[in-house]
Amino acid sequence: MEFLAAAIAVGLGAFGAGIGNGMIVSKTVEGISRQPELRGTLQTTMFIGVGIVEVVPLIGVVLAFLMFFSS
Repeated sequence: MEFLAAAIAVGLGAFGAGIGNGMIVSKTVEGISRQPELRGTLQTTMFIGVGIVEVVPLIGVVLAFLMFFSS
């Protein structure tokens, strides 16, 4: 049962991060197409947002290891 819980934690974390990254990048491209002069600022903000979103799967992996090795 621990294997299933670990797999679900990692899988849902990766799925959520993928959707979040897609939304962030799509909105950044939309913003750049509307105001090309703000490209640098928007890209910087995008990279910060993507970095924050990528923490979610890492936390999922850590929780999966904790669930797996605590039994």
